[in-house]
Amino acid sequence: MFSKKVTDTDVFLDMPLSTQALYFHLNMHADDDGFVGNINTIKRMIGASKDDEKLLIAKQFLIPFEESGVVVIKDWRLHNYIRKDTYNPTIYGEDKKKLSVSENGSYSVDDPSTESPRLVN
Repeated sequence: MFSKKVTDTDVFLDMPLSTQALYFHLNMHADDDGFVGNINTIKRMIGASKDDEKLLIAKQFLIPFEESGVVVIKDWRLHNYIRKDTYNPTIYGEDKKKLSVSENGSYSVDDPSTESPRLVN
C-alpha cells in the first residue's frame, strides 16, 4: 500500500514520471524494513536512470548508505504495516542501527549535526 500523505504531495507529483516509477518499484522490492540492496538492478529493469535515483535522494524520499550501497525508503513505515507474525528483519541490521523512527513514522538519520540529504557512512 502507498500513503497518499507521501504520493499526493506536490513534491512527489512534480518529479518526472520515471522518478515516480522508480520510487514505486523500490517500494515493491524493499524488505520488511524498507531496505533495498539492488537499486541498480531495479533501475535497469524499468529503464530508470542514475538521475532518477539522485532526485529521490535529493528530495529526501530515499536515504542512501554509502558503504553498503543500500538505500532505505524514508517513509516506508507510513506506507506499510507488517504484522509481527510475518515480519522478517532486514539483513542490513548495521545500517538500520544508524536510523531512528521520527514521531510521524518516517526514518531519520541518527546524526543531528548534518543536514539532509545525506549519505550515511
